[in-house]
Amino acid sequence: MGYIEDLRKDIGHQPLILVGAAVAVINEAGEFLLQKRRDGQWGVPGGFIELGESTEEAGRREVFEETGLEIGKLNLVGVFSGKQHHVKLPNGDEFYPVTVAYVSKEILGGVLKEDGVETTDARFFNVRDLPDQLHPLIKDLMKQYTISV
Repeated sequence: MGYIEDLRKDIGHQPLILVGAAVAVINEAGEFLLQKRRDGQWGVPGGFIELGESTEEAGRREVFEETGLEIGKLNLVGVFSGKQHHVKLPNGDEFYPVTVAYVSKEILGGVLKEDGVETTDARFFNVRDLPDQLHPLIKDLMKQYTISV
């Protein structure tokens, strides 16, 4: 059982503050890697950090687990938090994520593939040709990235 599951045993459905990492991976053609999640929304790979793990380590781990790609250098884009990101899951669990967002243009290896668990599709998209049902956080991330470049 993981850290969050252990906490939930003690506190039930009460809101938590959870820290995670999200990574926008950009290939040599300037296209963004997006993954389609089970809920049908498209986003970038990411997830919550584990105990003792840095946000950078979590970002690289999540990209590999969810898409099969190994990435190198990460550049900080920003930190996203606040009540607008509040999540209430169907089982009643609530959390407020603090998401540390990165961009990586360094694909070191691996083979692009969906994991079949969290990711049902994974592919690169031109920024002018993004899929429908794009997660709102991803819109914020892309806007922030294009401003900072």
